[in-house]
Amino acid sequence: MVTLRYDGGTIRIEDAPDELARLSFVEADPRSKTHRAPAHRYPFVRRTCTDRGLHPEDRVLDCPPLDGLSTDYDLRGYQTEALDAWRDAGDRGVIELPTGSGKTVVAIGAMAALSTPTLVVVPTIDLLEQWSDELESEFGDRVAIGRLGGGEQRLEPITVATYDSAYLRADEVGNRFGLVVFDEVHHLGGEGYRDVARLSAAPARLGLTATFERPDGAHEAVEKLLGPVVYRRSADDLAGEHLADYDIKRIDVELTPEERETYEAHQGTFTDYLARSGLQLRSGSDYQELVKRSGSDPEAREALLAKQRAREVMMNADRKVDALADVLDRHREDRVIVFTAYTELVYELASRFLLPPITNETPADERREILDRFRRGAYSRVVAANVLDEGVDVPDANVAVVLSGSGSEREFTQRLGRVLRPKDGGATDPDADTTRSRAGRAILYEVVTTETAEERVARRRR
Repeated sequence: MVTLRYDGGTIRIEDAPDELARLSFVEADPRSKTHRAPAHRYPFVRRTCTDRGLHPEDRVLDCPPLDGLSTDYDLRGYQTEALDAWRDAGDRGVIELPTGSGKTVVAIGAMAALSTPTLVVVPTIDLLEQWSDELESEFGDRVAIGRLGGGEQRLEPITVATYDSAYLRADEVGNRFGLVVFDEVHHLGGEGYRDVARLSAAPARLGLTATFERPDGAHEAVEKLLGPVVYRRSADDLAGEHLADYDIKRIDVELTPEERETYEAHQGTFTDYLARSGLQLRSGSDYQELVKRSGSDPEAREALLAKQRAREVMMNADRKVDALADVLDRHREDRVIVFTAYTELVYELASRFLLPPITNETPADERREILDRFRRGAYSRVVAANVLDEGVDVPDANVAVVLSGSGSEREFTQRLGRVLRPKDGGATDPDADTTRSRAGRAILYEVVTTETAEERVARRRR
């Protein structure tokens, strides 16, 4: 009789008939005199057995059903559509919804619908704590909530784990859950993290993200492990009824004469090297080639450093700070988040405008205190360097100012999402000279240095 077992990230098939042994992903294991398939292929192996009239002894999953699992959430229309689309796709696939639209609620709906032990995988400790709190509030009186990460290694029927912790224990816990939820699922595209899904036998798989596509094409690997995007809505789709209406306003600034001279000198060093070397930066792989050359070629290293210095000049232009002063003066009554790419600039702005600063150097307790005060209204403004883009529960704001950032569409979408949650009042009128608050609308200011490479960066992220 055919027997299926989970064994260290694989499905061990004992007494495999030809119908299973001939599958392209099944390999013979001479040591155990059995056959093996990757754990993530378990649903296909099981379905093949059914289609061929086989009745295996299935001992793969060690996750008894969770009786009485239900949710009190009243899902919005688009959340119900998303959940239905995922269920119609066989409880597999990715849901793409903008920041602030309630992806967590959809996942909780999936847990309640399946009533099966669930592993939620998240990229940061902040998200670990947020998910844990949410699940404790919703299910804590009926089922234990575990944590893998943040100093805890407690496995329970519903467990939240960081990608790092889930990766380290992937082969150990791969048969303990019937559903795996990957929050910020684009992280799963990393080669190592893929093992979290590869070594899991969970039949049901749900990916959540605001922006699924990855420039390196790794989202294709995610689709093979979880399924394709089954439901997608943009911020524009949900603005008005479910999320705040919003406007994006670009503010152009110029370099000072001194900054222009410095920028052109560094940019010239960089472009001269490209012309001499014949290297064209058309993709990320081309840039990696430049980085590789810089390890042994002094001219390549000088060119790379010159590019970085030119970028610092254009991203930290003095007139950007002047533009921010105007925005802050215009929005004295609003809740404002200022984003920048450089830690040094955060501290400069914090000192000049008396803004609470948040960087990767800010201790976790201090960051939580700042955000809590922002939530309570004690602070109406904060400034951050690349730490509020993802994985942090940021209190509602209605004005965002992007002083600098990358060309990533994902980063831009996440920053926009910080001002899109529905709110009772506050936001802006982009057509008014003074842009005063107006109920129901949010605004994102994008400050761009003209006649520099930042104009291309701004076009790329939009």
